[in-house]
Amino acid sequence: MKSSNPFIAEAARRIDEAKHAIAFTGAGISAESGIPPFRGDGGIWNKYDPIVLDIRYFISNYEQSWQAIKAIFYDFLCDKHPNRAHETLAAWEKSGQIKNVITQNIDNLHQQAGCTKVIEYHGNAQRLICLDCKREFEVKKWVFDIKAPLCPHCNGKVKPDFIFFGERIPEQAANESLTEVESCDLILLIGASGEVAPANQLPVLAAHNGAYVIEINTEKTHYTQSIVDLPLRGSSASLLPIIADIINNKIYNID
Repeated sequence: MKSSNPFIAEAARRIDEAKHAIAFTGAGISAESGIPPFRGDGGIWNKYDPIVLDIRYFISNYEQSWQAIKAIFYDFLCDKHPNRAHETLAAWEKSGQIKNVITQNIDNLHQQAGCTKVIEYHGNAQRLICLDCKREFEVKKWVFDIKAPLCPHCNGKVKPDFIFFGERIPEQAANESLTEVESCDLILLIGASGEVAPANQLPVLAAHNGAYVIEINTEKTHYTQSIVDLPLRGSSASLLPIIADIINNKIYNID
């Protein structure tokens, strides 16, 4: 699998020569796994009211919120699988090509693909947390057999362990992400639109600290004209394996 695109070859060379490369991923990387984005054409918020993910509304309208949450996150997520972009990043982690993945996604596909160094900036839908006793546990089938699950330990209300509107980014995820963007010399922006704060500031901080910025997206984003050094247009599931093949074969000069 080779490409005559010199920009793809340059991206491969930059990734291969980087000392501390990281990836920053958004909804676009999971689109080819069949997971729609929240915003834009075909986005989830065109079908559901975002208020169901407001933490105050969730607590006061527990059953109603859970019915929407099940439909949005669990009725179809259970049969989604990583695509070649997720798999390429997992392979690069194992080879040391990239040091970490910071993801805005909550779909667990990076982990399913084999990534172990994943900073979940917005949490993970495959975990639940009790709002009372603070215990965490994995999503199991019983969650979907009732209208609204209660904690098996204290009978308290439970929520998916991802960030709702009105909640702060977990301190550990925020601190680890900050360390990575301050340390990296290259950052791959994959399927990230740059629309969601405060996550959208992480690539900006990396760029301001001197990191080389490669963007892989199907369209221009808020980052393209401001911080991106090398934009690549196309799907990440198609482009990342091509870049990996160039790196493996050390084919950086395209005639």
